[in-house]
Amino acid sequence: MTDTVLEVITKSAIKSRIEELGAQITADYAARSPILVAVLHGALPFLADLVREIDLELDIDFLALSRFGEGGRVRIAMDTLSSLEGRDVMIVEDIVDTGLTLNVLRRMIEMRDVASLATATLIDKASRRLVETPLEYRGFEVGDEFLLGYGMDWEGQFRNLSSIWTVLDLAAFSEDPAVLSRLALGDPGDRLTT
Repeated sequence: MTDTVLEVITKSAIKSRIEELGAQITADYAARSPILVAVLHGALPFLADLVREIDLELDIDFLALSRFGEGGRVRIAMDTLSSLEGRDVMIVEDIVDTGLTLNVLRRMIEMRDVASLATATLIDKASRRLVETPLEYRGFEVGDEFLLGYGMDWEGQFRNLSSIWTVLDLAAFSEDPAVLSRLALGDPGDRLTT
């Protein structure tokens, strides 16, 4: 056991919830062909599993955001290759917290004369919301925990974990981030949950 990290959403819980989301999206978009736009890099695992659960013809594209200037203004660092005009667009996010970045992104996409716009996020940190933003499809609502795994990273690491972990002691974790690797990927006897 460790007091540094704890698995909070298991691989099986993620799989089950994504199956439910896929079924809901399939029903909601019947007879339409949406384009799912993943926000890189964190949304990639969620997107990959979600599209396999949607029984529709669909397209996939990607974009990346960056912040610049003193106010941390959001800009598109890498844009979609596909035109979004006239399309049913679904933004796919790994996590939404304050809502500020997502609101800016939604406005940018709405300006492209899309037919409809929705957002799917795996993690909703509703308690951190500073501005209201539509989340039509959400996987899990959590508190203010610092989360890692399944697309969420620490200095570029741990995106590949198949479950989601919270950091209980940030100072201890900063000194030894490999504790998460040992628990999540190492000796099965060291794991907190199965």
